[in-house]
Amino acid sequence: MSDGQTLTIKRTITVRAVVTPRWKEDAERELSGAVANTDQQLAQLEQEGQQLVDEIRRQSINPLDPRVQEQVGSVQQQVAAKRNELEEQKRAMLEQQRQVRELEFEQIVDQGQIEGACKIEVGDNLVQKLQVAVLVRDGVVEAIEGG
Repeated sequence: MSDGQTLTIKRTITVRAVVTPRWKEDAERELSGAVANTDQQLAQLEQEGQQLVDEIRRQSINPLDPRVQEQVGSVQQQVAAKRNELEEQKRAMLEQQRQVRELEFEQIVDQGQIEGACKIEVGDNLVQKLQVAVLVRDGVVEAIEGG
């Protein structure tokens, strides 16, 4: 059915992982590191926010001036918004940690996606060509599904 024309296209490949003791340890370690990093960012945010407020007040002649209070309030709002964002990220990571702990060995989970190229030609089933996944066990490809 092909008339000799081919085209190379990009496709998204789903990476699926077999849950193993090593996979669980790696996932747990990665998430714990991300939670610790978020805690560090929260502490730094609080410190920098307080330093900025102190600096605004120190540089003003009258710390009770409404414009100074407005600046301080603005900084505090920005800090609170960023704090809420970081805390939400941390909650999501803690939920992921809980889910990882509950996974059973040999269960297959979606781990992410990568991009790859594939050739298509007249007569190919595009849907099949685009639906591809790679199954890995501890980083080693065990199967290529579809494509």
